[in-house]
Amino acid sequence: MVDIRLIISNYYVEFILGLSILSLLLLIYIIVASVRTRKLIKNYNKLVRGIKGINIEDLLIEINQDIDKINKDINFIEQKISQIETKLSFAIRRVGFMRYNAFDDMGSQLSFSLALLDDFKNGIVLTSIYGREDTVTYCKEIKDGTSNIPLSAEEIIVLERAVKGEYSLNI
Repeated sequence: MVDIRLIISNYYVEFILGLSILSLLLLIYIIVASVRTRKLIKNYNKLVRGIKGINIEDLLIEINQDIDKINKDINFIEQKISQIETKLSFAIRRVGFMRYNAFDDMGSQLSFSLALLDDFKNGIVLTSIYGREDTVTYCKEIKDGTSNIPLSAEEIIVLERAVKGEYSLNI
């Protein structure tokens, strides 16, 4: 015991300095631990969103159930989108249109031809020929981009425009 007292009395300045450095290092460690603890508490509060009386296990189970519901909703929405896309492929999406004078002595381009096709190139060509005495309208069926009934030059032009998608409807 006497030896320890003798060592301490001879090196008391070094002991105090060493204990001071150790105390300073412990203080820095406590500050760093405190900052990390605050970050953890902040993240925990974000996780539980201020819910009191709930444990992490219950919260994770609830979140997992919510994710399952969201996945079911996404699958349902994807099925509906697929159905809508299928229906839209049969909608009129390709249009060809042309105004012209059917007769040389008529002006104002009051005659027209209109092609209305779906994505499968099925639809109709509608032609209206305007004359001084009367107006006549024709409708010809189109299947796979062609008609069984002979087409006029203007009808061929609007059908080609519709098939090429020059005047496609962006729906």
